[in-house]
Amino acid sequence: MNDVKKNIAYNLAYQILAIVLPLITAPYLSRVIGAEGVGIYSFSHSMALYFTYITLLGLTNYGNRAIAAVQDDYEERSRLFCEIYCMQLICFAVSISAYLIYTFFFSLDKMAALIMTCTVVSSVFNINWFFFGMEKFKLTVVRNSVIKVLTVIAIFVFVRDRNDIYVYVGIMSLGFLASQMYLWPFLKSMVRIQRPKLKNVVAHFKPNLILFIPVIAISIYNIMDKVFLGYMSTMEQVGYYENAERIITVTVATIAAIGTVMLPRISALVAENKADESKQYLDKTMLVVLAYGNAVMFGVFAVAKEFSVVYYGEDFIQTGVVMCYLAVTVVFRGCANVVRTQYLIPNKKDTVYLISVILGAIVNLIINLLLIPRLHAVGAAIGTICAETVVCMYQILCVRHALSLVKYVKWEFVFAMMGVVMFLCIHFMPVPENDILALGLHVTVGAAIYIFLAGLYIIKREKFNIVDMKKKR
Repeated sequence: MNDVKKNIAYNLAYQILAIVLPLITAPYLSRVIGAEGVGIYSFSHSMALYFTYITLLGLTNYGNRAIAAVQDDYEERSRLFCEIYCMQLICFAVSISAYLIYTFFFSLDKMAALIMTCTVVSSVFNINWFFFGMEKFKLTVVRNSVIKVLTVIAIFVFVRDRNDIYVYVGIMSLGFLASQMYLWPFLKSMVRIQRPKLKNVVAHFKPNLILFIPVIAISIYNIMDKVFLGYMSTMEQVGYYENAERIITVTVATIAAIGTVMLPRISALVAENKADESKQYLDKTMLVVLAYGNAVMFGVFAVAKEFSVVYYGEDFIQTGVVMCYLAVTVVFRGCANVVRTQYLIPNKKDTVYLISVILGAIVNLIINLLLIPRLHAVGAAIGTICAETVVCMYQILCVRHALSLVKYVKWEFVFAMMGVVMFLCIHFMPVPENDILALGLHVTVGAAIYIFLAGLYIIKREKFNIVDMKKKR
């Protein structure tokens, strides 16, 4: 339990850094390179990510799970690492070839696409899956923290006006490459490099492809939105959507950090047939995620429009509108993350996960095609809401006999009511005329109200559970 707490603490520490640093650079970049510049980076980065997926397939989950199951066996984990990484090398050869064809014949901005080649190349050095499986989260936290700080410094030093958009793209792309190369010196003490048998390498393709399908499906409503906006609307609309999504993604990062830590731990418990213990972990995580998700959702509803103007500037008022739509996805994404990382994947119920994200991708694709030409960034946000809702609802329905869904619905209702109270208090409270002071007051008062209500509920619930357990004994 102490190791789990430490790993969560490491990841939360990194997520806090990951939250703070973009919050520092985003308003600067919005004012220096403008909505079009933000859109150019977002679009080119989104396209490059698709080609990194070809290299990594489903390794984020598959490699993590495979290594976690043999983390205490040096010879077995060495064999598995070499086999899986050999597969990764083969996939990279396909990926980089396809990306170069895209760059020279199909890209909207050839210069940005060429610079983003570093991002695609970074995928061949990406062995996070191994260190996650080994539960060595401190290494990844230190690496990402160092690289992110250096990247932020480079942005302020070298990106000075709208003509520096390609400098910004280069800084970010090189940052991705450096981040992935950082871990390799630590690998030699953890595995013995050996030549794998071809048949063993090939054997990893099928399970990886199964987990790769949901990666691509999820990307359709997480990344393809910006690609569609780039081709069907304008780079300015991509910029509005990017800045709105960035804030929402930051708020969801904490949930993702917990899921990343819990996946190998729950996988190990399942392998040891400790179902009751894994269920306790899941229930506690779901309680925290629902409390946090509703706080974020209703908090964004209350302050999004004034926040976007204060934070990004007058030119980004539409970003606040898009944020209000995307805030709806936080609770759905949080619940789906808990179910996926702490039940479906550890129990190898990959088919449920696969079908859910395919359904979400189909819904998002249809809505994007229908709404983006008319509603632009708002149309993309509506598509994302519908997709995340479908994914979450399908997963929950499929596990309804194994998990305490009635209890989860009760928790969601309680926290949603607390969110409504917080929203109403913020909405009707008197505020000073200064926009920055007004925003600060809204956030402070809203957070205090919600934390008090949610904290009181959780403390009473835990006391009740302790008393109930003692009676049963």
